[in-house]
Amino acid sequence: MQSFSRFESALLDTGTSGASAFQLIYSSSLKRCKKSTPKRLPSIIKMERDSGYSSTAELQKQGEKLWDALKISAYVFSTGLLMFTALVNSVSWFMQNITLGNFWQTAWLEFYNYMEGDEWTIFLFGAALVPALAFWGFNGILLVADITGKPTFITRYRIQLGKNDPVDTKKLWKAIYTALGNQFFISFPMLVPMFYIMKSWGNTFSEELPTFQWFLVELSIFTVVEEILFYYTHRLVHHPVLYKYIHKKHHEWTAPIGVVSIYAHPIEHIISNTLPVMTGPMIMGSHIVSISAWFSLALVTTSISHCGYHLPFLPSPEFHDFHHLKYVWALLSFPFSFLSCLCPGTDRKSSFLRVKWVCRSHAPAEQLCSSPESRLSAASSYSS
Repeated sequence: MQSFSRFESALLDTGTSGASAFQLIYSSSLKRCKKSTPKRLPSIIKMERDSGYSSTAELQKQGEKLWDALKISAYVFSTGLLMFTALVNSVSWFMQNITLGNFWQTAWLEFYNYMEGDEWTIFLFGAALVPALAFWGFNGILLVADITGKPTFITRYRIQLGKNDPVDTKKLWKAIYTALGNQFFISFPMLVPMFYIMKSWGNTFSEELPTFQWFLVELSIFTVVEEILFYYTHRLVHHPVLYKYIHKKHHEWTAPIGVVSIYAHPIEHIISNTLPVMTGPMIMGSHIVSISAWFSLALVTTSISHCGYHLPFLPSPEFHDFHHLKYVWALLSFPFSFLSCLCPGTDRKSSFLRVKWVCRSHAPAEQLCSSPESRLSAASSYSS
């Protein structure tokens, strides 16, 4: 206001025209800007550099891209949800009314009566024996391929060419003994407190099975709970303080095989392998049949993530194989590999690009990576 008053009095004294007055004001303002700009310029450049955008136009362009991506994501999600709902309803109706009728309910009642309603025996059978058979049955097939290199319709899909061809038998037996020890001395004893928690719900040993729709709802909740808990516990054991004492054992295999999925330090097996899988059913108070199916599915899925083969019609294990090969901790198992891109404290862009880069490529993961020397240097940073 004071500056304007001086200009105004000067104009009145000299009788300057309107256009000349504007030029006078503009030139004076420009001089002040030139004096202040050199001082402000470094801070402006720093603000632009920190924000990641060099101009307002680029920022607006990025905002438009983000909005377009959100619209596409909303369209894909809503379409997928509608298709999934239609598929679930169709399959449920087909299973319950045409093909199987009362088959599952009748089979369950027969088994329940055969066990004379002994809840502890039923629980051990469903939560321990069935998942163990699923795990070792699936991995037994993979072990044949790992040891003999046959059948070729499996080995042809090996991710890291030249690795485990054949597998080192000494390392293999060590992994098998560790996996069996974790199952018998950690997983199975942890079922004891779980049994009493499930029994307190009163639904776990019901003579009436849950509907197929409800089982799918439970399965979705189990998956979300397990992946979130696994992410944070996995991130915890990758902390440099804990890695060399706990998680380094699991990463002895830079080219993993299926049985390595539960080859881990006992502490890691408790907090990262077992508790995340058990938590969902304990929260939901699920039926023993749902628990048995979920435990079996979880063990087979983690075996796929570590199997070392990108087999057709199965979830891609290449991103987790890459995690073992390159010691990149921010990569998870199917289907929540994008979680590392969303959570704080991670390199969102590079993590997402690594996942996308490896999963979409048909080349072996090792060929997509840099030299083994860089891999060893990454490993030494953890062990030091």
